[in-house]
Amino acid sequence: MLFFETDRLILRPFELKDAQAVENLAKDKELARTTMHIPHPFPEGLAELWIERYNEKINKGSSYCFAIILKGTMELVGCVMLYVALNHKRGELAYWIGKDYWDNGFATEASRKMMEFAFEKLQLNRVWAAVMKKNIPSIEVMKKLGLQQEGTFTEHVLKWGKYEDVVYYGILKAQYEKQVQLNRSIASE
Repeated sequence: MLFFETDRLILRPFELKDAQAVENLAKDKELARTTMHIPHPFPEGLAELWIERYNEKINKGSSYCFAIILKGTMELVGCVMLYVALNHKRGELAYWIGKDYWDNGFATEASRKMMEFAFEKLQLNRVWAAVMKKNIPSIEVMKKLGLQQEGTFTEHVLKWGKYEDVVYYGILKAQYEKQVQLNRSIASE
């Protein structure tokens, strides 16, 4: 079973026992407002179906969806995902954090580990991510990760009856490796 650790987090595949915690986090309207795919209201029972579907995809190697767990309390605080197109050697990074856990750097910490997995283990050439233009905190996460803005699709998604602009970010393996080397140099000084 895939399992990752960071300083403060454990990333592991979701288990059916996580369904209630997922529903509790995902039912928050403010969280749903910031994502392209979380519905509001969040239907009861959807979390179980979602967990089963993504665990099948992990087994196929087409997507990796991990629960973000706080080490100290073992609380589920969110999700980090990597959708993989192996034939193109690229992956789409996505994440969400429950509102009560915002502004703690958990999305950045979990996503950094997923990028390491994508480039070092899966040997992908590119990681990209999409975000609604209004989601400034998520854009800041992408910038901290070293992803570069690549373009904006105007009125690309319809969210709650309103068209939203979507901004695309990306990073190539060579750029990621350069960034890792720079961070190692800074850490050794």
